[in-house]
Amino acid sequence: MNRTHNNGELRISDVGKTVELKGWVAKKRNLGALVFIDLRDRYGITQIVLNESMEEISREIKNEYVLHVVGKVIERSSKNPNLPTGDIEIEVTSIDIINTAKVTPIYTTDETDASDDARMQYRYLDLRRPVMQEKLITRHKITRSIRNFLDEHDFIDIETPYLNRSTPEGARDFLVPSRVHNGSFYALPQSPQLFKQLLMVAGFERYYQIARCFRDEDLRIDRQPEFTQIDVEMSFMTTDEIITLGEQMIAQVMKDVKGIEISLPLPRMTWHEAMEKYGIDKPDIRFGLELVNLNETVKDVDFMVFKSALEANGYVKGINVKGQANNFSRKAIDKLTDIVKTYKAKGLAWLKVKNGKGEGPIAKFFNDEQMERLLTAMAANDDDLLLFVSDVKYDVVCSSLAALRNHLGKELKLYDPNEFAYLWVVDFPMFEFDDETNRYYAVHHPFTRPKEEDIDKIENDPAHCLADAYDIVLNGFELGGGSQRIYEQDLQERAFKALGFTQERIESQFGWFVEAFQYGTPPHGGFALGLDRLAMILTGSENIREVIAFPKNASAVCPMSKAPSVVDQEQLDELKIAVIEDE
Repeated sequence: MNRTHNNGELRISDVGKTVELKGWVAKKRNLGALVFIDLRDRYGITQIVLNESMEEISREIKNEYVLHVVGKVIERSSKNPNLPTGDIEIEVTSIDIINTAKVTPIYTTDETDASDDARMQYRYLDLRRPVMQEKLITRHKITRSIRNFLDEHDFIDIETPYLNRSTPEGARDFLVPSRVHNGSFYALPQSPQLFKQLLMVAGFERYYQIARCFRDEDLRIDRQPEFTQIDVEMSFMTTDEIITLGEQMIAQVMKDVKGIEISLPLPRMTWHEAMEKYGIDKPDIRFGLELVNLNETVKDVDFMVFKSALEANGYVKGINVKGQANNFSRKAIDKLTDIVKTYKAKGLAWLKVKNGKGEGPIAKFFNDEQMERLLTAMAANDDDLLLFVSDVKYDVVCSSLAALRNHLGKELKLYDPNEFAYLWVVDFPMFEFDDETNRYYAVHHPFTRPKEEDIDKIENDPAHCLADAYDIVLNGFELGGGSQRIYEQDLQERAFKALGFTQERIESQFGWFVEAFQYGTPPHGGFALGLDRLAMILTGSENIREVIAFPKNASAVCPMSKAPSVVDQEQLDELKIAVIEDE
């Protein structure tokens, strides 16, 4: 039962050959004396033809049956230019049914009307769809390209542990109880961060891993509880050298996978510039709609919403939606208001520019000079739609306008969906302050090194301490990021204390790690890229689930296996774990 060819391989040059094929029935068409079957495997489709002498077995054959076919390649009389094998067909001399199939609960064609949960429940059928197979094949091509690139640059692939101690700083850990050590737990890795740094201590200098990671966090279109990242670390390299290597790797992937040559070096933008211009540290630079800071422009305007924010040292920002004034009704603007409210903005102020003046609910609060100043600041012309958000909190103004900007960019088709716009965002703050807990948190992670000139700010001015860190962004998605790492024990302990860690906590959670810094730790840094996100974007998928073979749904449940599930009481007893039922 050997096959001579796959179902995407045969061409007109193969006419006359006797071949053996295997695959699934994608479609069956009965034309009386002849029966035509589209035979499918992951390589493509070949049309086979059964004559009337095979009438009995042809009646038995149904969609998704698995067949073994022997026949002769002949030229098709009615060719299909949309199919690589569309010039030929197989005149069947013998055919066997390898296995039968029930009527499938979802279509296995590219087009399907099945719900996401149905597709995930029957994922093994969903993955028969050529469009889904192509996505996973593209994912494979990405990892192959990356492995080849890193191998050529003398990196070593090293696996790091899945079971380690919990370090609950950042996302929540997935915990694994130990049977041998009662009451103790392993944690699944959120990333290989600590171990890859220890590999630098060990002297490997250049490490990489296609690493599985786990984070118990809320799901989004670009998040899953288990995901894969391309993890890279290296010693004795400057930030510029690391960034250069990272973007060279990306360029190789784009060439290998998409056949696209991207221009290097990739553009860079500071975190501050990204926030000021786009309201977000992962801006989509394929289109404009940049934010405009209006604090000075409207400081004397008697509009209470602006005035109260500015009096409290807050912010007023706006965006100019060019030429769209007539395309947004009051109802449509109300929908935009709902978007910014999702991000805790209190509302959305607006003006439409007509005859050189702003018209709308807030126009009455501007005198002629103030209105002229505003229109100049926003580079406004007739028929422009001006949108404004003000708040005491910088992140509320930025995040709400960033969300609005992204929404309008997509709705108004302001960018080419086939464009790939990469960007490095650099010079991140090292810390961010949380009002609720009244403490600082690491913007990236506690092992990020501050910029050399800002080291003393760790204690003296943490709010303005910049990190030697960098993120790579593609089309508004954070693909990943990296940094130079702290490699001195005393500096690492200073960073921990800036985050509010007691000495006891440092020793308890990270003592085993920091101890290694006593034994000749080299300067080192690296980056990690989200493989799933990269595959999602390169395949034009709307959700990260599309490029993961067996993903979880929005509730972190697998509709196919029904995980997570209740386990036997015997298993719990062995682990000495009691389940507390919700009241």
